[in-house]
Amino acid sequence: MWTLLAFISALCLGFYDVSKKIALKENAVIDVLTMSVCVSAVLLAIPLVLSSVIPETMTGTHFYVPKMDLQAHGLTLLKSVIVLSSWVFGYISLKHLPISVVSPAQATRPMWTLLGALVLFNEQLNTWQWIGILLAICTILAFSFRSAGVRSQESGIRINQKYYIALALAILLGACSGLYDKYLMRQYDHNAVQVYYTIYQAGMMLIVWLAFRSQHSYPKGTIISAVRRPIVKKGVICLISVFLIISDNVYMLALRDPDSLIAVVSTIRRGGAVIGFAYGLIWLKEKDPVHKILCMIGIGAGLICLALGS
Repeated sequence: MWTLLAFISALCLGFYDVSKKIALKENAVIDVLTMSVCVSAVLLAIPLVLSSVIPETMTGTHFYVPKMDLQAHGLTLLKSVIVLSSWVFGYISLKHLPISVVSPAQATRPMWTLLGALVLFNEQLNTWQWIGILLAICTILAFSFRSAGVRSQESGIRINQKYYIALALAILLGACSGLYDKYLMRQYDHNAVQVYYTIYQAGMMLIVWLAFRSQHSYPKGTIISAVRRPIVKKGVICLISVFLIISDNVYMLALRDPDSLIAVVSTIRRGGAVIGFAYGLIWLKEKDPVHKILCMIGIGAGLICLALGS
């Protein structure tokens, strides 16, 4: 069951990435990130309130949110800081880099999660799982080297190096988040962790957003530079929240299974990059289609191996 949940999470994560790319086309990074996090917090506050007002009705349902002690809140707050930092850098890179570069690069996150899982949790993988993970990671790395070599030939425009640094930071912080999730799911309810860390994120982002929004324009020379203007495509931003809530919920539910492996779940989840590939090639008409299609095939083959082994 945990493998099926991981695939559902991957599907939603793929549509989440596409929604982000569409929303970021005409909006500033900080606007999209703040609005999407706040919408998620509002949606998740509903089961939280219901669980407090009518606990006897909510108990036993999938939406029940149990109370957490002070230590649990502190650990959840730390998760919020890690995830939010990863998102900020991820949104920045997605706004300025092609989605067919960002999505597969983000998919290398399982490589770092795998190393952490082997060292920290002593996870043992079977032959099919090893083949699947290595196939997916090697395919993505090969594509990443290819992209680095041809990007100047595709457009003739050299993309500022800071956006690639932002992408690298997003990947490393995301890997740390995955390992931390495994630790949290061993001790706390997945609904409680998801609800509270999202609410904490919304509070932090609102403070930052209001600080920038009070100015005539966002500071020039910073990595989030953008002229202040009305937020558009609000419906798409709401979809970002919906896809993320579903993806995170089933992902955490998968990790609660005592037999689940974070290395496998993380790799399957990043397989949602295939949807980003398809969107970039079909709708955005991004260049270098042959190599990107080969990368999609490689990732898909890796996911099939993981499914067989799990």
